Amino acid sequence: MQIQVNTDDNIEGRDALLEQIEELVADGLARFADQISRVEVHLSDENASKSGSDDKRCLLEVRLNGQSPIAVTDRSGTPQEACAGATEKMLRKLQSTLGRQHNAKGGHSIRDLTPL
Repeated sequence: MQIQVNTDDNIEGRDALLEQIEELVADGLARFADQISRVEVHLSDENASKSGSDDKRCLLEVRLNGQSPIAVTDRSGTPQEACAGATEKMLRKLQSTLGRQHNAKGGHSIRDLTPL
């Protein structure tokens, strides 16, 4: 699983932040690492130099092997919190998406049962 982190010019402490974000995403999505080819993380400060709560945004885009990309967004007060929130959302989305593919409607069909 390859992780690529992109930030806008308004995010501070870029180098240390990139390492934290990569680790957070890798740990959070480790369960699905063999099914993910690439993760793109886009961090931005929506209010730029203005102050405000929940102005840091994390867009997380996961590219699954042989499937269309899946994206989620989260906003919070810090880039780390926004990324943690987006990772949680992505984990739930992957569980739902991949779970449906491997467990069609929860079990066997009645057509597969042997008659009495």
